[in-house]
Amino acid sequence: MGTTRSTESEPEPVWTGLPPGLLRMRRLLLVVWLVPLTLGTGLPLGLLVGPGWAAFALLPLALLLWGWAMLGRNWRSWRYAERADDLLISRGVLWREETVVPYGRMQLVEVTSGPVERHFGLASVQLHTAAAATDARIPGLDPAEAERLRDRLTELGEARSAGL
Repeated sequence: MGTTRSTESEPEPVWTGLPPGLLRMRRLLLVVWLVPLTLGTGLPLGLLVGPGWAAFALLPLALLLWGWAMLGRNWRSWRYAERADDLLISRGVLWREETVVPYGRMQLVEVTSGPVERHFGLASVQLHTAAAATDARIPGLDPAEAERLRDRLTELGEARSAGL
C-alpha cells in the first residue's frame, strides 16, 4: 500500500532554526525564577543560622548556570524544514526527535502567543492532524513568520487534502 521514497533522489531539506528571541525569553525566565530563589535561600540561612549555611544558596545558583547552558543547547536543537509533501520538525539534545507532518493530513494550523511571548515579539505555530501522535508545535517564531507558515501550511494542506 505504501510507497517507499528513495533518499538518493530527494534533496537535503533546507532547515530553519528558531530566532534568538526565544532563547532570550527562556533565559530571562530562568533568571527571574532562580535569582530570587538563590537570595531567598542564602539570606535567611546566613542571617538566622550562620554564614556557613548560606552556602546552600549555591545550589540554585549552580542550577541557574547549568540551566543557562542547557537552554542554549535545546534552542540550537530546534529546527524545521518545509519539503514538497510534508513539514519536518526536529528537536532534542539527548533524545533527538524528528516529526514528519504530511501537508494532506493537517486539519488545523494555529498561531498562538501568550503574554510573555507577545512581550518578546514571539508566536508559536501549532499543527493538528488526524492522528494526535503527529500533532506538532514550532515555538518562538517571529509573528510574521508564524503567520506566513500558517498560511502556507493551510494552503498546502487544502491542496493535498487526504479526503478525511
